[in-house]
Amino acid sequence: MWRYILGGAAALLMAAAGVLWFNARARTSATPLLATAPAAMASAAAATGDALPTSVPEATDQTREQKRFARYDKDRDGIVSREEYLASRRKAFAKLDTNHDGQLSFDEWSAKTIAKFVAADHDRSGGLIPAEFAATAPKRSAHPRKCPPTQVAREDDRGE
Repeated sequence: MWRYILGGAAALLMAAAGVLWFNARARTSATPLLATAPAAMASAAAATGDALPTSVPEATDQTREQKRFARYDKDRDGIVSREEYLASRRKAFAKLDTNHDGQLSFDEWSAKTIAKFVAADHDRSGGLIPAEFAATAPKRSAHPRKCPPTQVAREDDRGE
């Protein structure tokens, strides 16, 4: 029993020593490359005649909400007007309003569902039989199964 405990402790110590040794080598080998990279970029830029940028561009400090506000504020006056706020809804409404009369009828609103019904009604009877109705079921994404399906033992497999 003591041999197993001692062997496990030795294995853990060797793994820890390996991690420490690998990290120490990674730090020392990466430092010279990082220090020589700007010099190599400067010599390449001098050879091609391009000037290196003198400063690094700053990232914007806008929050997610500030960016969303900027998307809605089309005229950049610092105020989101009612028209700016409803612009995306107007575009969606215009897509659905197929006859462009400014009114959305039920048929225009449910066009996708009506098209799905017509496509499923193969015999053009105006109603769906169970087989046709099954074609309207939402498509499920195929998720890979992590375990094999279970098999129910049949009576003849059990030798009865």
